[in-house]
Amino acid sequence: MLIVVEETKVLTGEIQAPPSKSYTHRAIIASALSKGSSKISFPLHSSDITATINACKALGASIIKNTKTLKIIGFPELNVYPSYIDCRDSASTLRFLTPLVALTKGKTVLDGSVGLRRRPVDPLIKALTNLGVHCSSNQGFPPVSVFGSGLKGGTTSLVGNVSSQFVTGLLFACPFAKEETKITLTTPLESKPYVNLTLDVLRYHDIAVEVSDNFRSFKIPANQSYSPRDHVVPGDFSSAAFLLAAAALTNSVVTVKNLFQNQPDSEIVKLLSKMGVKLRVSNNAVSLLGGKLKAIDIDARDIPDLVPVCVVLACASEGTTNIWGAKRLQIKESDRLGALTSELHKMGADVTKTVDGMVIHGPSELTGGVIDPHNDHRIAMACTLAGLIAKGKTEILEAQCVNKSYPNFFEDLRILGAKINVK
Repeated sequence: MLIVVEETKVLTGEIQAPPSKSYTHRAIIASALSKGSSKISFPLHSSDITATINACKALGASIIKNTKTLKIIGFPELNVYPSYIDCRDSASTLRFLTPLVALTKGKTVLDGSVGLRRRPVDPLIKALTNLGVHCSSNQGFPPVSVFGSGLKGGTTSLVGNVSSQFVTGLLFACPFAKEETKITLTTPLESKPYVNLTLDVLRYHDIAVEVSDNFRSFKIPANQSYSPRDHVVPGDFSSAAFLLAAAALTNSVVTVKNLFQNQPDSEIVKLLSKMGVKLRVSNNAVSLLGGKLKAIDIDARDIPDLVPVCVVLACASEGTTNIWGAKRLQIKESDRLGALTSELHKMGADVTKTVDGMVIHGPSELTGGVIDPHNDHRIAMACTLAGLIAKGKTEILEAQCVNKSYPNFFEDLRILGAKINVK
């Protein structure tokens, strides 16, 4: 799919934030692990979520999918084991499901796209091995082979600065272990809000987890049972950040609804305020009221998914923006730091990649160009934002990659008045 973006002077209107991908993943898995029926209202429908639904079905869950709901009858005992699970391009699916497959009674291979095979899994494999699981990978990357025989529990450790998804995967599975499990992180945890989200969902399903104050130690009692629960999926701040940034870049008045505070990446509201944007925040909506953008410094350790948005905002901000703590972005769907640098350079941005972040001098006079999103949904969306303020036309190649997290992205921007066409 080729998307053509033209300079857009102003946006206006109200729009619903898309459902949270992170919450939908977790609600599906916790419901699938529960004995009984759960309902998930307003789930995200995207390619990543489809991968998780299919994986849970393969493990024995019954999932009935409608436009606005998912009805899930769980598999509290994993007596079914698939020989193969296709995780597509979803690292979340692979990392969340690998520990669960260890609870089955047979060999399962988890694999996916070429892009997924570039996502590291070695810390998770080592942590599971310490818990008595026979598993292996391709030199630290998918495909992953797991020989299910249950989790004995005990003590394990892993790094906290590669992916918080490793911690989430273990937290889902270890309540079924035969003995208490203690997980220790050898480095500080990054993306802590996403682990907090996991803990909230687990506790909602009556799973107990003890967490140290510094989030470096997790203790999970053995032989627990998940209780079925109904969920209402909140809006996704990670995706809505692109809508809010579009309004900020065009100095527009826009309201994004279905945004509840204290979700992962709700930090975008504070960042925009520091940049000089006027906002009005209610219990379930954020309204942008305009303002002149100014440069700020950004610590991205807990908000890596906001970096692409912030880089484009920095291109339009007065002064020098420094972003650090983003080294992990080099092992996402693409090397996001490198991709942002190369593609925004095409448009005339003054951006420099550093060891663990970026330096952006603004404001830049951007011009349209032909953008390769590197099969990365967040690069495609970020460069679309740049196209809104660039002179001329910007072409986004292979733009269907946004289906990973925000299938309606281009249509939602058009509703607000963006000049975007599909060719």
